[in-house]
Amino acid sequence: MERQHSVPLLLPSSSGGAEPLKLVAQQGGGDAVSEAYIESLVHEHPACSPIAEIDAMFSRPVPICTELNTEAGRIDNFMVTPSGLPVLVECKLWRNPEARREVVSQILDYAKELSRWSSSDVQREVRHCLKRDGNPLLDMVRAVDPEVDERQFNDALTANLRRGRFLLLIVGDGIREGVEAIAEYLQLHAGLHFSLGLVELPIYVMPNGDRLVAPRVLARTTLIIRNVVAAPDGYVVDPEEDPAVLSVIDPNRAALGDQAQRFWAEFLNNYLKLDDPEQPKPKPARLDSTLENRRQEEFNNRNS
Repeated sequence: MERQHSVPLLLPSSSGGAEPLKLVAQQGGGDAVSEAYIESLVHEHPACSPIAEIDAMFSRPVPICTELNTEAGRIDNFMVTPSGLPVLVECKLWRNPEARREVVSQILDYAKELSRWSSSDVQREVRHCLKRDGNPLLDMVRAVDPEVDERQFNDALTANLRRGRFLLLIVGDGIREGVEAIAEYLQLHAGLHFSLGLVELPIYVMPNGDRLVAPRVLARTTLIIRNVVAAPDGYVVDPEEDPAVLSVIDPNRAALGDQAQRFWAEFLNNYLKLDDPEQPKPKPARLDSTLENRRQEEFNNRNS
C-alpha cells in the first residue's frame, strides 16, 4: 500500500531555509500523546478525521459524546449525521502489538451490538453519558441543522442501526502494517453493511509550541448494502436449477419450478426497487430444498 510518510517542512517567510517538524513525544512525559488526547481531539475537532475520503455519505457528522456505554464496551467517540447515519470511532496508540491485533475486532463488536439498538436506545445511553435530561442527541443535531425533523431522524437512525449502516473509524498515532493487513482482508471479503477506515493521526510540534495535526487515510473498505427480499414460505432466492433435471426426477416439480420462476420474474422486474443503481437484482427463486425433498418423498411413496 502506497502512502506518504514524509515529515512536514516549515518554510518561514523571513528566510529561505526549511525546518522539518518533529513528532510530539509518544513515550511519556508532559508532551505525550495519549488515547484520551486523541479521543478529545476527534470529539472537539471532528474535521481532523478525513471522513469524506472514506465515505462521503458520512461527511460532517455531529460529535455527540465520548465513552458511550454498550454491552460490548465503551465506544471512544460516537457521532451521527443529521441524516441519521452513525459514526463509531476507536482511538488507539500502537505501542502494544496485542492492541493492534484486537482493535479491529473490538470496533466490529461495537457495530454488532449497536445493530440491535433503536434510536430510543441511543437516546437513553446518550442521556446517561452526558448526564442530561430531555433528548440531548436531537438537540445537538439540531444545533448543526435546525431543519432536522424529529420523527424522520429517529426513523432513519433506527433503520440505519438495524441495517448496520455505520462508518467505523480506527484512529491512531501511527498505525502499523498488521492492522492494515486486517483492513485489506475485510475489503477483499467485504460482505459487510458498513464502511471501515483506518486513519493515522501524526501530531507535530511547531517552533512556537503549537501542534500540527496531519491526518491521512491508510485504508478503507467500500460500503456494501445487502438487499433482503421477503419470500413466501417454502421459497428462497437461489441460483437457477436446470428444469430438465427436475423433470427427470419428478414431472410435478418442474411445473412448480416454472410457477415459482414466473412469480419471481414478475416481482423482481415490476415491483422490486433497489436504492443502489449498481446493485444487481437477484435471480428468480425456486422451491426451497426442504420442500422439494418432502414433495420428492411423497412422489416416491406414491410410485413405490
